[in-house]
Amino acid sequence: MDTPRTELLRERLTTALEPTWLEIQDDSALHAGHAGAREGGHYRVVIASHRFAGLAPLARHRLVYAAVADLIGRGVHALSIDARLPS
Repeated sequence: MDTPRTELLRERLTTALEPTWLEIQDDSALHAGHAGAREGGHYRVVIASHRFAGLAPLARHRLVYAAVADLIGRGVHALSIDARLPS
């Protein structure tokens, strides 16, 4: 079940990157008590998009971060990103 934050992440990533696969997992409970947890949740994103074609992993991550930039520090503290090409 999606939370409001995962729905926002899904909306931003879908609009910007048109993924063929998108999985978002809220790992916030695993980080309870962590200093950064006060700034927002911790999320794991697995995303496949044709927009990653020809890009190095770092460039793929930059595209993901750019798509959700307005959420960082405002509900999202950390992202674990697995950015792939569709297969």
